[in-house]
Amino acid sequence: MYLHPLLAAVPAHERSDWIQTIELRYFRRNETVLQAHEWTQHAYCVGSGLLRVVVPGSGSEVTTDFNRRNDFFMGPTFTDGPYQASATLIAALPSAVYFIPLPALIGLCRKYPSVTRGLLEIMLVRTATLRKQISRISSSSSERLVSRTLHELTQLAPVGVGGYDKRITQSVIASYAGLSREQVNKTMRDLELRGLVHKDEEGGVQVPPAFASSDFNMPTDIHTAPPEVTPEQAALDSFSDLLDGIQKDPDAT
Repeated sequence: MYLHPLLAAVPAHERSDWIQTIELRYFRRNETVLQAHEWTQHAYCVGSGLLRVVVPGSGSEVTTDFNRRNDFFMGPTFTDGPYQASATLIAALPSAVYFIPLPALIGLCRKYPSVTRGLLEIMLVRTATLRKQISRISSSSSERLVSRTLHELTQLAPVGVGGYDKRITQSVIASYAGLSREQVNKTMRDLELRGLVHKDEEGGVQVPPAFASSDFNMPTDIHTAPPEVTPEQAALDSFSDLLDGIQKDPDAT
């Protein structure tokens, strides 16, 4: 039985009935889950694997973000009617995806505020990640963009310790980093020659922890870096502060 963390507060009997409305589908790598402009009445939750969110770009597709296990993709408005998808969902890795009818999800939100709060937190994390990626693309060099993207992939598609799944292609990395395929290939070749990146026997590509920092070139030791506040943590901290303020002063809103 599938149990998303959002359902933890829902009574077992009601949770079991709700799960019966969900359809589980499996997708091969590079298979399309949802096409842009397609009409649908589902929310999409990743059970396993990794999806990428793709929009048309200038001459090529652009990967705006990734959806990993327990992430949701929904329409621009939270209604129980059909909506037209604003982006294409593609399986970056073999994936299991839950198709959740929107009326069932909205009904659960109306009855259990904790579900609504959990969904809002997921959306806040996604928004914070998108903003940081846009800022990074507009202000970083090719090497910094590729290096930071490689480290992010160790969180999204981990293999072993400090590695990411080598099935994530350079084309996907380029579409997410806002670079050409040639720029990514040249940068990764240079990183490999410098001994910073290498493939392991587990099917992963090993990335040094220093790539987590936007200033990874600054420390003398490339294998250490100061801790970074992730966009996910920043979003959740901000959301928690907002809730604390409302609880302390309910008339403030």
